[in-house]
Amino acid sequence: MAWPALPAAIVGLAGAILGAGFYRAFAGQHALFPSGAVGWSLALLTGIIVGHLVAMGRARWWGGTGSGAALTLSVLLLYGWVPAGMVSLTVVVLVGVARRGRWRQGVLHGAVDILGIGVGALVLRAFGRIPSVERPWDPENWTLYSAPQVALVAVAYLVVTRALLWYLASPRGGVPTVARTAMVRQGLVAVALLGIAPLVCVVATAQPLLLPLFAIPLIALDSTLWIARARAEEQLRDPLTGLPNRQWLLERTWTALDDAERIGARAALMLIDLDRFRSVNDTLGHLAGDRLLLQIADRLRVALPRGAEAARLGGDEFAVLLPIADSTTSASRVARNLVAALGSPLDLDGLTLVLEASAGLAVFPDHALDAEGLLRRADVAMYQAKRDRTGVEVYESKRDSNTPDRLGLLGDLRRALDAHEVELHYQPKVRFDGQVAGLEALVRWVHPERGKVPPDEFIAIAESSGLMPHLTEYVLETALGQVARWRAQGLHVPVAVNVSPRDVHTPGFAGAVAARLARHGVPAGALQLEITEHVLLEDPQRAADTLAGLTGHGVKMSLDDFGTGYSSLVHLRRLPVSELKIDRSFVARLAVDNEDAEIVRCTVDLAHSLGLLVVAEGVEDDETWERLRDLGCDAVQGWLVAAAMPPDETTAWLRARGSRGWQRPAAALPAATADE
Repeated sequence: MAWPALPAAIVGLAGAILGAGFYRAFAGQHALFPSGAVGWSLALLTGIIVGHLVAMGRARWWGGTGSGAALTLSVLLLYGWVPAGMVSLTVVVLVGVARRGRWRQGVLHGAVDILGIGVGALVLRAFGRIPSVERPWDPENWTLYSAPQVALVAVAYLVVTRALLWYLASPRGGVPTVARTAMVRQGLVAVALLGIAPLVCVVATAQPLLLPLFAIPLIALDSTLWIARARAEEQLRDPLTGLPNRQWLLERTWTALDDAERIGARAALMLIDLDRFRSVNDTLGHLAGDRLLLQIADRLRVALPRGAEAARLGGDEFAVLLPIADSTTSASRVARNLVAALGSPLDLDGLTLVLEASAGLAVFPDHALDAEGLLRRADVAMYQAKRDRTGVEVYESKRDSNTPDRLGLLGDLRRALDAHEVELHYQPKVRFDGQVAGLEALVRWVHPERGKVPPDEFIAIAESSGLMPHLTEYVLETALGQVARWRAQGLHVPVAVNVSPRDVHTPGFAGAVAARLARHGVPAGALQLEITEHVLLEDPQRAADTLAGLTGHGVKMSLDDFGTGYSSLVHLRRLPVSELKIDRSFVARLAVDNEDAEIVRCTVDLAHSLGLLVVAEGVEDDETWERLRDLGCDAVQGWLVAAAMPPDETTAWLRARGSRGWQRPAAALPAATADE
């Protein structure tokens, strides 16, 4: 594989410098390295340091100044840049041989060291110092002005080598804050190491046999430096999987967003959470759970597309950053591929486990302009995917209750409920003989400043914020109070109220409904609760118990939005419902689309075979009415019959029909788009 441009340039320049030095040495018949006691002592000290570096293990990703650099600097000060290059080459070659498979990194580090030596030699030359083996810069000749010269040479060498290594080895776009803090500590240790270099020069000329003793302080300081690096790395890595952690992810995301903004590209962040992982810990224990997380992390690394980066945020939650995303669609495709890879069977001591995953995706700049916002919105999308069991969801602001605008709307909704400003309108359901089969209670809210707020918008806010139980209580209380008033007026018509999956999973919900019926003096048969099949997706046993309790009290159940879920036939068999409502998406094109007509026909036949009544929603024209009657549907609901009306208008509408029921108009009404 070819070298990238900058590393190749560094290696080439270092090779040219070293080649020029060897040429001049041979042409001028200069020695490359001192001989005698000094040479052997330096060689022994070099060997000890090489052994120490090999024993320390592989280099950390941001590089660092160590004992080898201190030895190289001392030789540079005493004998010049060619012998110093010989020491550097010796260290790099021997350590590279010992660390198999890392020769490229060794060559690059050696080249950087040669450049640092060259810059240090230029500083020496600027002061008129050109030491060599034959004419060393003897410490006995050092004066008061030599100290700043030595210091400047050390600083020049240190700055060049460390700056290049940190730039080459750090993550693209910069070094995380915790690593920059570690660099300060490394710099202090490096100063101590390089401060030993002049002492090495003094001992080399006075008592060279004592040189190997410098291995003790050099190795001690070097070990301190490596410990500081390891601790800094721990702050950026997940201790179990070795993946980067949340702190690293946030800083890396900031860098990716800056890069994407500069080139006018998109970046994407996805959060991935394992479904039902808690049950693995509860059943098999936390050690088994940790082993599964290790397998998940390995599988995630393998499945990552080129350029993507993964992190573990904690527990069973992972994140994947796409620094460059072609589009939301392509990022979503990557997310689905990762979810599919993580969902394939895992083996744990012969036990095959399948852990499905859910992912949420947020894209810059479409969904957020900063790292924290992108992470937060990916989290919102991920929980939406878990709740709906869709696998992958892209962030949608209308489903996020955490935006400032929606948080304000949430507070207004809470106050409106307390002040009884939220109203119920009622839309009739009629049979084909014109008799009124019932009414559906629909929530309406007129905001004092925003005007009419779409029900889908504020109901979604209530569901995602925890306000849904309060809204359901309000609707039930209001609807049952109205039913009681109608019954007192001789209008005996059942009313249907929509309840959410969260309501059904609330402990004691069935008993609370029964208590409200008793308090208002309304028989259970006058109330119908409309549910969706999503009630069984989370904690199906609790949902089944609640629904059984409701039907046990005599409350009738209706399955709303049939056909829009994922396992309708299975859920239909498990839910204790007496009525099925065909979603308006199938009814709207019934008269012009044969496929939709066939779906409706099959649904009606299936429901009737199970003893269920069928109600079609969204009926807006005469032709659709006729087709539904021919297909055997039991009742209809929609603008053709009546729009949702306030209580007083509903009362008048019911009284006007009386015993003769509803009469279909001679001509169809225009199609409407208002919410039913």
